Amino acid sequence: MTPSRRELSLLLSLLPLAAAAGERARADSPVPASGPVDHAIAMHGLPALPPGFDHLPYADPKAPKGGRIVFGIQGTFDSLNPLVVLGVAPDAVPKYVQQSLLYRSADEPFTAYSLLASRVELDPDRTRLAFEIDERARFSDGKPVTAQDVLFTVEMLRTKGKPYHRASLAGVTRASAPSPRRVEFELGDGLNRELPLVIGALPIFARHATDAESFGDTSFRPALGSGPYRVSEVRPGESLTLTRRTDCWADSLPLMRGLFNAAEIRYDFYRDSNALFEAFKAGLCDVRLEGDPTRWMTGYDIPAVHDGRIVRETLHFDAPKGMTGLVFNTRRPIFADIRVREALGLLFDFEWVNRNLFYGVYRRAGSFFSDSELSALGVPADAREKALLAGFPGAVRDDILSGAWRPSETDGSGRDREQARRALDLLNQAGFSLREGSLRNRKGEPFDFEIMVTSRPQERLALNYAQSLVRLGIAAQVRLIDDVQYWRRLSAFDFDMIQWTWPASASPGNEQIGRWGSANAERRGALNYAGVKSPAVDATLQALLRARRREEFVAAVRTLDRLLISGFYVVPLYYLPDTWLAHARNVVLSGRQPSYFLANETLARLSAPAAAN
Repeated sequence: MTPSRRELSLLLSLLPLAAAAGERARADSPVPASGPVDHAIAMHGLPALPPGFDHLPYADPKAPKGGRIVFGIQGTFDSLNPLVVLGVAPDAVPKYVQQSLLYRSADEPFTAYSLLASRVELDPDRTRLAFEIDERARFSDGKPVTAQDVLFTVEMLRTKGKPYHRASLAGVTRASAPSPRRVEFELGDGLNRELPLVIGALPIFARHATDAESFGDTSFRPALGSGPYRVSEVRPGESLTLTRRTDCWADSLPLMRGLFNAAEIRYDFYRDSNALFEAFKAGLCDVRLEGDPTRWMTGYDIPAVHDGRIVRETLHFDAPKGMTGLVFNTRRPIFADIRVREALGLLFDFEWVNRNLFYGVYRRAGSFFSDSELSALGVPADAREKALLAGFPGAVRDDILSGAWRPSETDGSGRDREQARRALDLLNQAGFSLREGSLRNRKGEPFDFEIMVTSRPQERLALNYAQSLVRLGIAAQVRLIDDVQYWRRLSAFDFDMIQWTWPASASPGNEQIGRWGSANAERRGALNYAGVKSPAVDATLQALLRARRREEFVAAVRTLDRLLISGFYVVPLYYLPDTWLAHARNVVLSGRQPSYFLANETLARLSAPAAAN
């Protein structure tokens, strides 16, 4: 998600399911041997929508246009470009101002349809990729989008973008523009089968309006885009306002019907989570994704909810539930021993925390792909998984390989002696013992570390966990820091432990390399916060990307899950089985709920002028 910063994705009022044009092909259907699909790319199988579809199934072409929608975000920003290492930036410009060659559907595991590209060509081996750019495509200054703009973007992100783009685009062995509207790519051996979709998702920059030399610097100058919005006002660290263009070239495309409905979108930034919630209750923000069970259960007992000005929704999506955990920075010597990490995981009392702090609404995390066929929990490894692990004996523990392992379960007392005994045994094996009231290593050095947090809910959980550690003589100091400092320290891996959430999609891909690949363990700005360096993980990531059929893909993801669980890189915390959403009653989703993830592009405001807020 990324994530990167957690994406602000929004959704509202569920309307009846609309019938899709034509019969939907299953995502795991085999690729036909006949002519190639030229209007979309699916990661596995076929696109659900046929050529010439009228609109996305979850969008309403009759949605009202106009009004203003305000998003509240905790934190601040010092740049408008989230694609580079430096700075803290919202995702507003790539999402609303710029466009990509392809547009991802929220109704399928991973399928992207033609947007800037009027046609896409991809050979079955995924070694050759070509796009024909729509002759109508224009940047907001009226100049056409060309193949040279695409080449310029790819090269710039490959050399100066975030580590994710640098690593992914390294797979492009050759790029050329045989004509102003055609761009072609050679993709090496084609083993990274997600790479065509990665290229299709890149926000395209205007070569004539972008300084490649200063691209990596922080800046409040927005990129020139071809999308439906332009940046109309920037108040550094405070707010960002986007205004809908009346001359966007793509307004008439079937793909865009019912999307991007608000006349104005504003991001307001709040440094404190409580201040953000108070602003929402007062009507200063329109939509809120709620992740705090205490707040969801007790904080909405307010007049605005009782009289219907604020509506609450509980939504369910088919995508796997990701992992939220306390992350060990294994670059630190204190966390280098896997026995230490496993021991500290035993000391998190989920049963007590869930009952006393979170009203029992959470489920215990254990897998990085919970509630899906991609999860390895409770599932014995099949022959495909064992074959992937054959060259790495011992990389997965026997109980995890057999599906018998589960996250630790306590008696819920907050002082489970059996769990403490198991943890102390592991710590003794790792060379630590209780002396003089504290846990010390063989040199007599005390076991202490810092848990870095960036919000009050994180602080509350960390303090509870620190109290559990004190029983074994471990001193964990909880440090709450501001958003800017937090992201800068994260970028430099300057922390002992953090709380982090890895969202999971129905089609995990290249983002997993950014999270777990050895090459990203020391690369500044990368997302491998745990510092994972594992040949078995690296090989499994490659198997995941080159999988041609769904069963091969599932086996690779489950193998990755087993490897990550076996590495004890996090203290697994919890996840919500559903999504909690609160919104102003006159903000609606212009269509029915998509299947896999929230689609804020469908938001529309009913009977509310732009000055209403």
